[in-house]
Amino acid sequence: EIENALLEHPAVREAAVTGEPDPDLGERIVAWIVPADPAAPPAPDTLAGHVADRLAPHKRPRVVRYLEALPRNDMGKIMKRALDRG
Repeated sequence: EIENALLEHPAVREAAVTGEPDPDLGERIVAWIVPADPAAPPAPDTLAGHVADRLAPHKRPRVVRYLEALPRNDMGKIMKRALDRG
């Protein structure tokens, strides 16, 4: 659901979502974004505004990180564990 909301933004080519520990929230949502135009990635505030109308507050990403491509396995599936390891 979170990934789909991000993918609806025209400046997002690909998106993945992971969680990372947070001392206040327990876990915070991290959005990994491949911009449609790498020279002009969407600002985190722009993405926050975009998902605000589509997702409950607890489902909104707190952190946005940008990549040139999402890591994938041989079957084309996104390797989220590779994202978590950086």
